Parts: sequence; structure tokens; C-alpha cells
Amino acid sequence: MIRQWYEPAGFFEWLRRTFCFLNIAVFMLTAMVVFSEFRFDWFENLVGSYLISTNEFRSETGAVWEKGKQTSNARKYINKMISQKEDARQSVHKASSFSGLASRLLPGEWVILEKQRFKALYLTLEKSTALKLIEPARLLWLLNGSSLDRIFCEGIKGGIKIYFIDSENRVIKQIDLKKQDILDIENGEKPVSGNLDQIDGFAGRIFSAENFFDALFKLPADIIPDLMENPQALLKQDGRITRVGIWNEVKNGYIELGFEFKGTQDSQVVFVKGREWAVWQLSLNLKREEN
Repeated sequence: MIRQWYEPAGFFEWLRRTFCFLNIAVFMLTAMVVFSEFRFDWFENLVGSYLISTNEFRSETGAVWEKGKQTSNARKYINKMISQKEDARQSVHKASSFSGLASRLLPGEWVILEKQRFKALYLTLEKSTALKLIEPARLLWLLNGSSLDRIFCEGIKGGIKIYFIDSENRVIKQIDLKKQDILDIENGEKPVSGNLDQIDGFAGRIFSAENFFDALFKLPADIIPDLMENPQALLKQDGRITRVGIWNEVKNGYIELGFEFKGTQDSQVVFVKGREWAVWQLSLNLKREEN
């Protein structure tokens, strides 16, 4: 058997070569490197630092980057929505009227309106004009007797929508309001330039102010308040009342009265509403005055 020159001569020679200083030093150095990696994760940190330093020079491609970009965009969009919703909520809570509420909500924006806040806005309306929005009895039931859970207010083009939602997410009442409707409700009937003869609804039922008030003051005192649901509109008007007209139609239990004011420059007609039965009592007195 031929033996190569580099082969150990015997077992002890093989041990001497195996456990020589160089081999032991290499083994210990390798063990230290492996142990330090498990202990300090220096290799991962080194690779991470390298990738960070060269990140701007590498192309942003791949499914991982696309997913990260989408996640980042989604977070920005959600934060924007939350910010807009919070701004809308704070703005709505600063509104002192329904017109202010409508002006603060853009189309597509919505906010939760607390029950007490809605009630406070409703109570700012005059008694007669509040009926155009919702009847007090129905509102009382919705707020204090029904299963109402929350009130949503949504901005739409040219107005707002108000949803009354119960605990099962069912809409139990919906109110659609255009901005012009809101202004009409809050401002009541505005004076109209002209005189009663120009308004067809009062034809044949126009009386002088003296005859009207003579007939009015002959009624029992508890009936008179029901003839003028909103006397503030009359008290704010300047000029002298010359004639009063009674509308020819009944609407929602009310009959409209028109008071013609003679000013220094022109005449104006101011509208107020009276209860149908109270106006009927007044009409009987007016007929007696004519006879």
C-alpha cells in the first residue's frame, strides 16, 4: 500500500495535526462569531443598515413595496376622514340654528347630532314655524318615548337630511330640508310689499283694521292667543295697520291672516297664522259686525 507524503504516520500524529494551535484558534473564532450573532443579532443589523443606506438608490418595485404603499395611502386617507369628521362635529356643535347647521355640512358629510342639541335647535324656532319642521308631539315621542338611539345629520346639495335611527339601525323618521326651506322656517313669513287686494287668497275676506279688532276683542280672552301664533312678526313691523285679510283655505289646522301695514313710503302685508277654530269664532263676530 502506497502512503502519500502528507498523510499522518500514525494515530498520535493525526491527533497532533487535528488539535494544533491554528485549528483551535479558527474553531474558537468561529464559535465566538456564531455566539455573538445569536446574542446581539449584529449580522441582521449590519444588513439592515446597509439596506437603509442604499434604499434611495434602489428601484421601488415589487409586491411588498406596493402593499406597503397602499397601506400608507389607506392610513393617510383614514386620518383625513377622521380629521374631517371631527372638524364637522365641532362645527355642528357650534351651530346656533338649523341654517347654521346646513351651512357647515358639505354634501356627503355626516355627523351624529345629540338629542339635546337637536332639541335646543328646535326650541329656537317660533311655535308656529316649528310645526313646519316636525310636530312637537311627534318630536316628544321620538326623543322621550320611542326606541330612538341616535340622530344622524347628513349634508346634501342645497340642504341637509336628518335621520332618527333606533337601536336596530332602522330609520324611524327622516326630515329632508332644503336651505330655502330652513330659512323660511326660521324667519317665518316675511313681509310682502303691496296690499291685500293683490293677493288672491284673501279675496272677499278683507276687513278694516277697526272692524277686525272690534270683533277680536269681543272674543273670550283665552281664544285671542290662538288667533296669532306669532305676534312678534307684527310687533316688529313699523307703520299703521289699515286692513286685515283672512285666507280662504285651511292648512294643517291653521288659517293665515294678512295684516296690511301702511308705511311712509309703501304698504306691506305681514302674515301670521291662527288656529282654525279660533279664526272661525272671529269670522262669526265679523259677520255680526257687517250686519
